[in-house]
Order: sequence, then C-alpha cells, then structure tokens
Amino acid sequence: MDTTQITDAPPPTPQPTEAEQKRAARGATRPGDRIFLGLSRGSGILLLAIMAAIAVFLTYRASIAIGKDDGNFLTTFEWNTGLLPPKFGIAVLAFGTIVSSIIAMVIAVPIAVAIALFLTHYAPRRLSGPIAYVIDLLAAVPSIVYGLWGALILVPHMNGLYGWLDDYLGWTGIFEWQGGAPRSMLTVGILLAIMILPIITNVSREVFRQAPQMIEEAALALGATRWEVIRMAVIPFGRSGVISASMLGLGRALGETMAVATVLSPTFTIQASLLDPGGGTFAQNIASKFSEASDLGRDALIASGLVLFVITLLVNGAARMIIARRKEYSGANA
Repeated sequence: MDTTQITDAPPPTPQPTEAEQKRAARGATRPGDRIFLGLSRGSGILLLAIMAAIAVFLTYRASIAIGKDDGNFLTTFEWNTGLLPPKFGIAVLAFGTIVSSIIAMVIAVPIAVAIALFLTHYAPRRLSGPIAYVIDLLAAVPSIVYGLWGALILVPHMNGLYGWLDDYLGWTGIFEWQGGAPRSMLTVGILLAIMILPIITNVSREVFRQAPQMIEEAALALGATRWEVIRMAVIPFGRSGVISASMLGLGRALGETMAVATVLSPTFTIQASLLDPGGGTFAQNIASKFSEASDLGRDALIASGLVLFVITLLVNGAARMIIARRKEYSGANA
C-alpha cells in the first residue's frame, strides 16, 4: 500500500509593492518617521547655516579692521585702535589664551578623571551620590561668581604658593616671582581649572559607568586587582569619552570671560614667568574693551574673536581625529 507524506507548505510571502520599496529605501514608512526625519535633517542643516553665517560675519568685519591695521595683526604686541593709523595685534592675546588653557587642562583633567574613577569604582553608593550632586552644583555656578571668589579669596591666598614655587623652581625662569600681586596667568589657569573640573568629571563619570561589567568581572575572576581592572578595561573603554569631556572643558577655558577679567591684571606684554602679573586673553580683551570701542575698535575686537573661533574649530577637529583613531575603544564597538 503506497503512502504519501503530505506536508503543509508555508504560504508564499507577499512581495512589497514598488511604492513600499521606495518608502523603505527612504527610511521613512510612517508619517511620524517622515516628520522626525525632516526635523532631524532640518536641524542639521540649520546648524551648518548658523555656523556659516557666524563665519561670514566675523570674516567680513575682521577684513575691515585688518585692512586698516598699521601693524602685523598676528605679531604686534600692542592694541591701540585710537591711533591714526590704528595699530593692534593678537600676539599677547593668543599667548595668554593658550597658556592659561593649557595650565587649566594640566590641573583639571587628572583630578577630574581620578574623581570620576573614585565615584564609579571605589566610593560606596551612599557617598558617591552626595559627592556627584555637589559636583553638579559646581557646574551651575555663574562665571562672575567664580571671578569674585577668585579675586577676593584665591588671589590673596596665592602668595604662599608663589613663594614656594619661586624658592624651589625659580631657577627655571618660568616660576620666578618678583613679589608682585599674584594676578598672573598661573592664577587664571588655576581658576579656570576649578571652573572646568565639574564638566570633565561629570562626562567622564558617565562614560566609566558604561564600561562592560562582564569584562570587569572576568578580569577580577582571573585574579586582577581593582586598579588593574581599571587600567586594563575601564580606562581604555572610556578613553574617547574622556577626550571628549576634556575638549568640552577646553572650550569653556578658551572662551571664559568674566572670571578672567576679574582676576587678571591685563597688559600687552608676554611675561617669561607664569607668576608675573600681566598678559591677556581673547575673551577678556573683548569684554573689557567692547563697550568703549569705536566702530573700528569693535571691528578689531571682532577680528580677534575670529581667531578664537578658528582656534576652537581646530581644537575640536583635532579631538575628532584623536577619537577616530581610537574607535576600537569606543562604547559602540565594545
């Protein structure tokens, strides 16, 4: 007797229509998806348009001032827009901005990373919460409050540190102190470090919290100490995030205005020692001179703002290149 095996074949899968295929290719099949896609794309285009408009405005106004400058805009150690012809340059401002920002980063980044690691891998939860809350509050303090604190509290108490640096490191010339008021680049750098510390700490803390728990547990199971786990698993994973956090802090340090203007004694000279009063930054110079400047003086200040704009773009571009070279450590590839 012949038997036949009957199998139930699955029904054929309906093929999408040509219109559905086109909508799927565009990535938006529902009205909400299309609206979100349009808003996202429009936001990106709007951001690029705003950046382009800022660049065009700064370039146009800067070209007017630079065309009337009797000195070299990049190397002149003077800022006098009231002369006929005017003579001004950004050499002192560029030096002060870069030096004060480097001092702030050298101080703030190691401390911020250490605090972030302590809060995520060492401190008990009942302690890490209040500390993180206090750090968040520091990020909300206005710049002028930091400036007043720096002028009234920090500056009068810097004499001891300056004397110690002069006694032990004065032979280098960089830390030589002549006994003047401690309203110098080092004081500005310390104040900027305090201001950017909460930003770097908060971002680094969130990045370290995303480190894969399985990798940490595996390292502990193999006999690694807690520091070895942090050194081999947590820090490599969060390296790109720490770089991003540092660039956010550097951006604030480069553009800080009121705090620097309150603490620094500005002069258009470059001091060999970080402890001697004097110097200046782009933002401080713009804030202190803009209200009293003539039309040409404002164009000159805008020209210095253009240089600060370019420096910020270069810093962010360099940060993106560093992060791109370390994709293997990013959370997306973990």
